Amino acid sequence: MKKGKVWLVGAGPGDIGLFTLKGMEVLKNADVVVYDSLVGQGVLAKIPTEARLINVGKRADKHTMPQEGINQVLLEEALKGNRVVRLKGGDPFLFGRGGEELELLTENEIPYEIVPGVTSSIAVPAYNGIPVTHRDFCSSVHIITGHRRAGEKYDIDFKALTNTKGTLVFLMGIAALADICQGLLDAGMDPDMPAAVLQKGTTADQKRVVATVSTLKEEVERQGIETPAIIVVGKVCKLAANFGWYENLSLAGWKVLVTRPKGRSSRTADELRKRGAEVLELPSIRTVALDEQTELWQAFDRMDTYQWIAFTSPTGAEIFFEELKNAHKDIRSLAGVHIAAIGQGTAKVLEERGILVDLIPEIYDGDSLGEALAAKLTGGEKILLPRAGKGNENLVKILKTHGARVDDIATYDTVYEKSRLINIGEEIRTGSIDCVVFTSASTVKGFVESTGLADYSGVVAACIGKQTKAAADAYGMQTFVAEKATIEALIELVVKIKNK
Repeated sequence: MKKGKVWLVGAGPGDIGLFTLKGMEVLKNADVVVYDSLVGQGVLAKIPTEARLINVGKRADKHTMPQEGINQVLLEEALKGNRVVRLKGGDPFLFGRGGEELELLTENEIPYEIVPGVTSSIAVPAYNGIPVTHRDFCSSVHIITGHRRAGEKYDIDFKALTNTKGTLVFLMGIAALADICQGLLDAGMDPDMPAAVLQKGTTADQKRVVATVSTLKEEVERQGIETPAIIVVGKVCKLAANFGWYENLSLAGWKVLVTRPKGRSSRTADELRKRGAEVLELPSIRTVALDEQTELWQAFDRMDTYQWIAFTSPTGAEIFFEELKNAHKDIRSLAGVHIAAIGQGTAKVLEERGILVDLIPEIYDGDSLGEALAAKLTGGEKILLPRAGKGNENLVKILKTHGARVDDIATYDTVYEKSRLINIGEEIRTGSIDCVVFTSASTVKGFVESTGLADYSGVVAACIGKQTKAAADAYGMQTFVAEKATIEALIELVVKIKNK
């Protein structure tokens, strides 16, 4: 039997933007993903649907599976011939026990690769405006594990650390914060040495507490802190007040859920992240092309009888041209036919296939498309409408009222999706999600299907158009609608909601 292969992949500190390109590429091709509790939700959401999941849930002293068990799982899955991704928070070799996981693989001649990850010891201070080295303050940085076994003393030479005069970064040390600070003081560190605790860096829950080595424990107790968090000690900590940048972004501190059809890249998510939001990108619907496309192929054979083709989604346009190719036809068969698109996203798909649209409504929804197209009709025109099986019924009604003959042909179905890894309902109940962005009425319905909540009154919904808003209103959400049905207007709406 052919052996599989293992990739030890560092997922970074939380922000999916810090997940490496190689890590993403490896993850996309995984058969099995073995993941732990420190992997950011944004990265978890990128695990392919086809991959089998094994949660080993390591965090502090709470282990779903002991390290020896994890090592064995990697070996067994590789021996089955699988492509195994061991997805670890931060970097796999920095207190990630990656070396231990390689020992058993090496003994059994299992091929493996290491994909380094961005470590929180560098990234989290950076997101808080703390450079871990600075020519005016220090010339070295030291990363120390703050974790110790229960009942045992630290095996740390605090005197040596103090003598380096460098920046000290303690990972996994919050439970022993008092002991760490006291150890440094006993070793002769200046009591007024700046020090900081940095909570959940690179995420919406990022928070910092800056004090001195002698007052840090007291200040943390006063302000409160949650784990995971790191401890930074050194003169560079005092730069945070001037160099802090993340909190100045317009959506910093906000966690936004973006719903979208599975498989579609989300410019909305990208734009939200540029403004500092932590974006959880979860498909709430999936589009499935129909196996039987006889009606559409019959329409291809009478294409010269249509005056208009109206596309109501990028998916509808993509399937149309895929089936056109399968029917051994190309865009020449559309000669003389006018093309309408519901919005810029659909128009872009058409342009990529050499088609410039003749009509886009000012408001990107089915009713507006119907009204705009109806205004172009003189009566008796024939219109082809290739779209989802459960489309906007009012669109056809508007067109027929104005004398059009409409061939409304279903080319795909919309199926509701649910995350395997993230309990969105729980995220909503606990107030972890600040805003949910909806780009269609179907994503609203998919969100409701996947969460199954009894009460949606706590959901703040940013909606791209009035039909989407109406769908969210029906579930009692706190709804807001963009001034225009564009991604840019939708992003500005989220900013306005945060600042209201």
